[in-house]
Amino acid sequence: MTDFNKAIVLVSGGLDSTTTLAIAKKLGFECYALSFDYGQRHITELPAASRIAKSFDVKDHKVINIDLRQIGGSALTDESIDIPESPSKGIPITYVPARNTLFLSYALAWAEVLNANDIFIGVNSIDYSGYPDCRPEYINAYENLATLATKAGVEGTKFKIHAPLIDLSKADIIKKGIALNVDYAQTVSCYQADKQGYACGVCDSCRFRKEGFEDAKINDPTRYKN
Repeated sequence: MTDFNKAIVLVSGGLDSTTTLAIAKKLGFECYALSFDYGQRHITELPAASRIAKSFDVKDHKVINIDLRQIGGSALTDESIDIPESPSKGIPITYVPARNTLFLSYALAWAEVLNANDIFIGVNSIDYSGYPDCRPEYINAYENLATLATKAGVEGTKFKIHAPLIDLSKADIIKKGIALNVDYAQTVSCYQADKQGYACGVCDSCRFRKEGFEDAKINDPTRYKN
């Protein structure tokens, strides 16, 4: 038997994942928030994730430790690599190898323990950096894997990986969040936010966020360093 009202929601503390959590709550799911301390430079997103999880009254909030600094290969986990402050061609150096696959695997494990069918992730393939693990093809493939790779799946559970933002512009995401009373001032999206959560305003994530608020014609509540 499964509990159809339970859902694992990946919550980073950023704009997209917070909107995703608001959507899951609106749909009536009992939400279990899952965050990760993976050695990211922007560690100040985790206190934001904690505040957000509490504000949405989630059933439980876990923070899993995975030290991806030991692997490196990304500006987000290797401090010897500079965070890009201007647009670049191709997949940027802020891509973290296999990050969403790792995150979804932990979410899938927790879902199986909770007898939950549903996992929510705030990936977006439109206003983003071209990360391969943010594409619809990836989400569909992982959903198939979830059925093949778990005891619950073999016994008949159909897991659903929800990516409600995947084909929305950043402006549309923000509009949807505002309609759901999301307080974006509580979120941290910057790749190099300081210890107080102030954003740099020039990294990819900050640029997409600023452009989203401008395009949505909504006041940007982000706290910037300058």
